[in-house]
Amino acid sequence: MALDKFGIAKRIAKELKDGYYVNLGIGIPTLVANYIPAGIEVILQSENGLLGMGPFPVEAEIDADLINAGKQTVTTIKGASLFSSSDSFAMIRGGHMDFTVLGAMEVAENGDIANWKIPGKMVKGMGGAMDLVASTKNIIVAMMQTNPKGESKLLQACTLPITGKACINRVVTDLGFYEIKDGAFHLLEIAPDVTIEEVQAKTLGKLVIAKNLKVIEL
Repeated sequence: MALDKFGIAKRIAKELKDGYYVNLGIGIPTLVANYIPAGIEVILQSENGLLGMGPFPVEAEIDADLINAGKQTVTTIKGASLFSSSDSFAMIRGGHMDFTVLGAMEVAENGDIANWKIPGKMVKGMGGAMDLVASTKNIIVAMMQTNPKGESKLLQACTLPITGKACINRVVTDLGFYEIKDGAFHLLEIAPDVTIEEVQAKTLGKLVIAKNLKVIEL
């Protein structure tokens, strides 16, 4: 069956490596904080000014003043630091993030991403996405493969306002794990009990099925 948002976050967490400095975007990406693999240490950064973010708090740990960029309450790890958002963006723009996880409305087969605005709908602003895609080489997108209308979000070209050009390396959806290269979505892993036919029907960009296609293990 297809992955839920927690399954997507679990699969992405497996891509983390010891010593990584990681920025988690709003939405599904924030869930990655709960699934850091045992035996490794990663430092999670939030652009509102927090370095050393921990997993989401249980009720007894909730501190309404301690939030991430999505205004969700979070915890901190030992040695965490709080500072201004300008310092946080200096870290991002300086190329100090090893790994970034972002949500998206659309991703194109050449690695373009649209994740900040739907024309006609009011938004609060770009947030940190444009800085992150311009300053981090190792970016992975976490999202459902189709929008609420059932339309594919893996496209030949983005139709919504672009956040960044040719900057996305990998995508994990509820249907599979994709690597973007050579102008195509390369399906490397497929969700349990999902068929290749379903993936094909819900992918409008160029799709390449890996010869050694694996089933996602969580």
